[in-house]
Amino acid sequence: MKHSLLPLSETMHYILLALREPLHGYAVMQEIEKNSNGTVILAAGTLYGAIENLNKHGWIESVGNSGRRKIYKITAEGCAVLKMEQERLSHILSLYEGSGSNEEV
Repeated sequence: MKHSLLPLSETMHYILLALREPLHGYAVMQEIEKNSNGTVILAAGTLYGAIENLNKHGWIESVGNSGRRKIYKITAEGCAVLKMEQERLSHILSLYEGSGSNEEV
C-alpha cells in the first residue's frame, strides 16, 4: 500500500468518504457540501486535482461514464487508507478526551 499522501488532507477525506458510492465529479462536490454542512465547497480544479492524485495512488477508480461524466468509486485500498486514517484521528481525539482537564486548548 502506498502511504505517500498520508495523513490525508481534509479534501481527500471528504472525497474518499463521498466515493463510498459511485459518483461523478459534480455529485462529489454536492455530497461534500452536504456532508460538511456547507462549510466545505470545493472548486472544480481542486476536486479534479485531488481525484487525479487519488486515482494515481489506486485509492479510487473510474467505474464508467454517465454521458460525458466519469464516475468514480473508492477501491479496497482506498477503504483501507480511510480505516487507517479513522484510527489515527480517533487516537488524536482520545488525547483530548483523556487529558482530564476541562480547560479549553
